Amino acid sequence: MALQVGDKAPAFEGIDQDSNPIKLSDFSGKKLVLYFYPKDNTPGCTAQSCNLRDNYDALLTAGYAVVGISSDSPKKHLNFIAKYDLPFPLIADEDKSIHEQYGTWVEKSMYGKTYMGTARTTFVINGEGVIEEIVAKVKTKDHTAQILD
Repeated sequence: MALQVGDKAPAFEGIDQDSNPIKLSDFSGKKLVLYFYPKDNTPGCTAQSCNLRDNYDALLTAGYAVVGISSDSPKKHLNFIAKYDLPFPLIADEDKSIHEQYGTWVEKSMYGKTYMGTARTTFVINGEGVIEEIVAKVKTKDHTAQILD
């Protein structure tokens, strides 16, 4: 069953670009923007990450921490962060276990072919670990406004 607003966010643990562990409980008492995106260095994912970067101070002021997740490796994340000066961590979910917990590893289709991939989705989680908002139709160039409005 798909996660819904009001559900307890699934507890997760992954590693970031520096191979440091990150888990949901690290954000206890804080609001968390947890965004799932398909791939580092692709146009939409770059636009989305840079929009969050450009509005990072507004997100911090509103009390949010930001964490991105894709199935890319820590090394790819490290390069992506360096290239675009991203101020927040990116989790490397290479085995897609966190994607599976959040229902973001889905069947997609392009040009008549089906394949498994990431559903670009953002979960806004409150300090008690409850999902406050799910942004399923992400506007990559204006994503922060979707979160703060």
